[in-house]
Order: sequence, then C-alpha cells, then structure tokens
Amino acid sequence: MRDIVFTRRSGWIPNVIREDGQLKLMLGAGADANHEPRTFTFSIGEAHFAVIQEDLARHLLLWSAVLPLCDAAGTRGRLDENAAVALLDPILLSSPSDLDALFQRIPWDRGRLIAHGADIDLLESGEVCAAMRAATETSDGKRAQEYHANRRRAERGTVLGPLDASILSYTGQYLHGSTVPRRKPDAVDPALLPEVMRVIATAEQACAGMRIGRDPRRGKRATDKRDWDRMATAVDTAVRRAHPELVDDAVRTVSFLLCTEAADRSRSTPMEDDEKAAGDRDRFGAGARKTALSFTDDKGVEKKWLAGNPRTATAEFWEFVGDRSAADNEVFTIEDEERGEGIQLHFYADSIARVTTVHEGEGGGSDPEYRVEYSLVDGMSGYRNLVSTFVRGGCAALEQHGSWMSDNAEFERARRQRDAR
Repeated sequence: MRDIVFTRRSGWIPNVIREDGQLKLMLGAGADANHEPRTFTFSIGEAHFAVIQEDLARHLLLWSAVLPLCDAAGTRGRLDENAAVALLDPILLSSPSDLDALFQRIPWDRGRLIAHGADIDLLESGEVCAAMRAATETSDGKRAQEYHANRRRAERGTVLGPLDASILSYTGQYLHGSTVPRRKPDAVDPALLPEVMRVIATAEQACAGMRIGRDPRRGKRATDKRDWDRMATAVDTAVRRAHPELVDDAVRTVSFLLCTEAADRSRSTPMEDDEKAAGDRDRFGAGARKTALSFTDDKGVEKKWLAGNPRTATAEFWEFVGDRSAADNEVFTIEDEERGEGIQLHFYADSIARVTTVHEGEGGGSDPEYRVEYSLVDGMSGYRNLVSTFVRGGCAALEQHGSWMSDNAEFERARRQRDAR
C-alpha cells in the first residue's frame, strides 16, 4: 500500500510517501530500456521528513545529490539505497558549513539547482547554502540550459559579447549549437536588433546569387556539400572582415543560417526548376536531338525516357539516381541504344566513362566492338554538366569536357594522383 503524504507544487520535486508503514522519498529520474520513466524510492526518518516539509532549499539539495545515484542505476539497475540514505543526515540535519563542505566532495546535479533559482555565482564559489536562499518551487529549465551552454563555451575559451549572444539568439542557437537555425527577431533585445540585422545583411550580400544544388547521389533531399562549403566560406569571410569583433560561434551561426535557407529552397524546388537554376535550359524538341534513353543502376534496375515525355531527360535521370543511389549502388548508366552510345557514372570514384559503338555485331554471333574512354569528374556540378551535355549532344559533345583516357591503367594513375592531392 503506497500513500503520498507530502508533495510540492512542482510535480518533479521528490515526494514523500508512506509504503507499508515506512516513510520513503520517491523520485523519478532517467528512463528504462523501453524509454519509460524510472521511479526510485528509499527510506527516510521522521526528522528527515520534518526538514523536507519546512526547508525547500534542503529538499532541493537532497534531490540534486541523489540524482547522480539514479543516473548510476542506468536503465535497469537498482538504486544504491545505502548511499542515498547516507546522504540524509549530512544534507538535511547538518550545519550550513558542513553542508557546503559535503558538496565539495560528492557529485551533484548543478543544473537542477540552477533551474530552481539558485544563485550561480555562489554555487560556483562553493557556497551552496547561501546560493539556495533564492530557490523557488517552480523550475525554469531554460535558465539551466543557458548555464550549461555558457559553461560549454567557457570550456572552449569562448566568451560572448552582447552582439554575439544576440546573433545566437536570433538564429535560435544560443542554447544548442546543433539546432537547425531559424530567424527569430523576437528573441533579440530590440536595442540590439538593428546591429544583428546589419550582420545578417553583410552575410546576405556575400552570398547573393549563390545557390546550393541538390546531390541525388546521396538521396532525393540531399544537397551538394561543395556548394554548401563554398557559400559558408563566402559568408564567413565577409562577416569576419566587416565585423572582426564577433567570436567564431556568432560567425558560424550566421553562415549556418544562410546555408540552411539556401538548402531548404533547393529541396523544395522541382527537379526541372533546379536544372534551370544550374543553367540547363535545353529541352528535347527545342533544337536538341529527339531520341529514347534508358537509365540503369548497378542493381540492374532500368528506367526508360522517351522524347515525348513532358519532363527533361536530365530531370528524369537525376530523380532515378535520387531514388536508387545507395552505398552499394553507385554506378549509373545512360544509354542511347539508337545511336549506340552511352555514359557510365562512377559515383564512388568521382569518374565517368563514355562508351561508343565502333562496329555493330554482325551475323554469325560476333559481338559489337566498343570504345571506352574515362575521365575524372569534379563533384556534383561536374556530373550535372556532363550528363546534360551528353543528353543534348551525345558522346561527341563531351570531347571538350575533360581529359578522356582510353588506357585504363593511365586513368587509374590519374585518379590516384588526384585522390592523393
């Protein structure tokens, strides 16, 4: 039989219960293997109960000291009840000086106390009893998050100025640097917002006209890492030049914001529009040769494109790549059977092969003769250019794009030299 005999307004602060006639402290902490909250209990005495009822500060300090024991229990272990009981007298019944000394020797959850209003400077100086004079039953989780964020920055030697902090708040990355940045002007002190917007304007001017294209090699929604790095470098350089007082965290969050927005625009753009943005405006039926093409991957899956298709061949091909590309599926082919030519893209090696038919197979079972030539490819933009060129003009049009090598050994040497660089 379990009855709650004392609880505070905040449901997370440990409750006092009576179980089978025994007073116990009950608290929730952590989660089990199924991600359900874990509950721990351990016995307390009447004297301990009296202090818990009357002294919020000591109640919170006990909670802070027991939480590391709960963490040590993990997802399925038992609470070390002897260690928990051993904390009762020193925390609830000892003098303030002894209590301060205890917290110099034991692990405790600093963030829990800060969330409940503890004075941070006093906590840092070891005066935990004095720090808890400002304690409240209500919790402010954001205050603890800000403390931990600033502490992590301090460990890296980073100290934020008012503008740095405002820029991080504007992008929503003040608390968590891994959070996807968004524009949040309401999170900034109105007096500092104009300065923040000047920094953002500098960044926008630096990357005006730049874009981050998609990279179907890594999936339908993936974007080109080279484009991202190029834009980030342009923004970083401009912002550091115009605002040298900003710390690295502030500069990086601005470039992260602009790159994220550019990547989002690319992901929401239909493949045909993405081609136009990349400069591929030629469509079949408008001065380009009409034909049928087949696309295949390394798993033998095939997709056909016919001249009457309302979508461009390049759009259909890159969509096929986005659907099919994987770590074990990195070779894709475009073939024009009518003209006896094709290209094979080797994403794993940043290379391409163009294949042309020299002699058709004749009667008597003789095989056709092919000429195979290889070339290195410079990232996703290089692949886009080569694919669109082949679609418009075939293998002959590729002559001016890259150095083509028919000797496989020569090509492998060139590839190794490039990779070594």
